[in-house]
Amino acid sequence: MTAVGTWQPPTALQRLAIIRRSRTVAIVGASPNPARASYFVATYLLSSSTDFTVWMVNPRETEILGQPVYPSLADLPGPPDIVDVFRRPADLPAVARKAVAAGAATFWAQLGLHSDEAVEIAHRAGLDVVTNRCLKIEHARFAGGLHLAGFDTGVISSRRVL
Repeated sequence: MTAVGTWQPPTALQRLAIIRRSRTVAIVGASPNPARASYFVATYLLSSSTDFTVWMVNPRETEILGQPVYPSLADLPGPPDIVDVFRRPADLPAVARKAVAAGAATFWAQLGLHSDEAVEIAHRAGLDVVTNRCLKIEHARFAGGLHLAGFDTGVISSRRVL
């Protein structure tokens, strides 16, 4: 399958459609370190959402948050609906190729991550492509859960509370 046309970042409604039709999320670059964004996102997806089966991918780990960790996308028990990537931008093209080979439906590069080459690889193969967006934030936005992470404090002020 080959995508037609030039890639455009998906709109909010298109991102919502991706999330709604997805059932499995592979977190590439999953970390057991609570200070890492991948750990925070995995925690949210596992505890705040029954929408997804979460597969952790990291060649150096065997378990994170009580979940088995797979060494690569090729080792997953099935094709992931979303490959959520927490890797350096230089690694994104290789991960995009592996996502295509694994039969993924969506290549999702986390907040702050983008690679034109990775976008081209995934888009040309027919995957939906989202970059520079956090899956946790997007899911929470549509599920009304932004307050769970402290984004909706109820305070309408530009002053810091001491």
